[in-house]
Amino acid sequence: MVCLLVVSVAINYIDRSNLSIAAPSLKEEMALSPAQLGLLLSSFFWSYALCQIVAGWVVDRWNVNTVMIAGFVLWSGATAATGWATGFAMLFAFRLLLGIGESAAYPCYSKIFVQRLDERQRGVANALIDAGTKFGPALGTLVGGLVVAHWGWRALFVVLGLAGLLWVPAWLRWMPRDETVRADAGRPAAPPPGFLEILRHRSVPATFIGHFCGNYFYYFLLTWLPYYLVQERHFSTKTMAYVGALPPLFAGCSTILAGWVSYRALRAGATPTRVRKTCTVAGLALATVVVFVPLTSNTTAAMAVLLFASVAYGIFASSHWAITQTIAGPLAAGRWSGLQNFVGNLAGVVAPYLTGQVVDRTGNFLWAFAAISLVTLIGATTYLFALGPVEPATWRSSPPVPG
Repeated sequence: MVCLLVVSVAINYIDRSNLSIAAPSLKEEMALSPAQLGLLLSSFFWSYALCQIVAGWVVDRWNVNTVMIAGFVLWSGATAATGWATGFAMLFAFRLLLGIGESAAYPCYSKIFVQRLDERQRGVANALIDAGTKFGPALGTLVGGLVVAHWGWRALFVVLGLAGLLWVPAWLRWMPRDETVRADAGRPAAPPPGFLEILRHRSVPATFIGHFCGNYFYYFLLTWLPYYLVQERHFSTKTMAYVGALPPLFAGCSTILAGWVSYRALRAGATPTRVRKTCTVAGLALATVVVFVPLTSNTTAAMAVLLFASVAYGIFASSHWAITQTIAGPLAAGRWSGLQNFVGNLAGVVAPYLTGQVVDRTGNFLWAFAAISLVTLIGATTYLFALGPVEPATWRSSPPVPG
C-alpha cells in the first residue's frame, strides 16, 4: 500500500513540476515575459490550494480509495491535454484542472495512514511519501529535460500524462481493504469535528504557517530552478536536466534518513513532540543558507550550497505531516490535512508569482533567494514557539476513553 502511494506522489510531483522543465522552451515559443511565466507557474496552485478544503471534507465522508482514483485520473488527463495547448489561456486552464485533480492526494494519504498505521509507522511512511515528492521531480527533471531537448516540450506532457494512468489498475488490485484498518483507528462512530473546532486548536497556526514556509522553499525549486540554471548559470538544457535533478534527489535521501532516525528515536523512548519539533525547526533553520546561492560567483560552490539547503529541507519534510496526523487523529485527519494543505500551498501561488515579479523588475534572482531565506526562518521560529504537544487532540465529539 505504502509503495503504491509513494509512486502516486512521485507521479503527482512530476506532473506539477513538468511545466518548469518546459519553461525555457515554452517561454521562447509563446514569447512570454518573466512575469507572465511566473503567473503560469503559479496557476496550478490556485485551484490546488482552494480545493484542499473540499478534498478534506470529501475524504472524511466518502470512500478514500474512490476519491484517490478519481483525483488521479483527472490530473493525469489534464497533464496529457497540456501537450495540445495552443496558447497562454489554454495552458492556464489545464494547469487549473491539474490542481483540482491533485488536491485529493494528501487528504487521502493522511486518512489512510491514520487508519492503518501507528505513530512510529506513520513517521517512516510520511518520510517515504515525502521522498516520493523529491525523487519524482528529480527523475522528471532528468528525463523531462532530455525529452524536451530531443522532442520538444509538448511530447513531455503527453507521455507523462498517459504513462501515469498505468498506476490506476495497480491501485485497484492492491489498494487497502476495510479489513486492514487498525482496530483502534477504524471508522469512528462519532461525527468528525467541524472546521471551526479544528481551527481553534492551539497547534493549528504552527502546522499551517510552518507548512507554508517549507513549501515556499520547495516550490521555488520546482518552478524556477530550471529557468535559473539556464538563464543565470548559463547551463544548456541537457546540463540543466542533470544538475536540476540533484536538489530534489538530495532532499529525498535526507528525508528518508531523517524518517529512519526519527523512528529509532521514538522506539528508544523519545517523545513525538521532541522528535518532530527537532526535525522541523532544525531543518528550516539550516535551509536559510540558500540566500548565499546567488551571492556565490563560483557555480560549483553555489550548487554545493543549494544541495546543503535541500538536505536541510528534507530533514524538515520528514516530520511535518506526521505532526498533523498525530494531533488530528482518525476523526479529523482529512479535514485538518485539507485546511493545512490549503494554507501551505498558497506558497505555490506566492513563490512563483513573486519570483517572476522580482526577476522582471531587478533582472536577477538575488532578492528572490533572499525572500526564500527569510520565509524559512519564519517557519523555523513558528514551529519552535507556537507548536504545542504532538499528541492526539481531544475533540468534543470524541468517544469517551474506557476506564
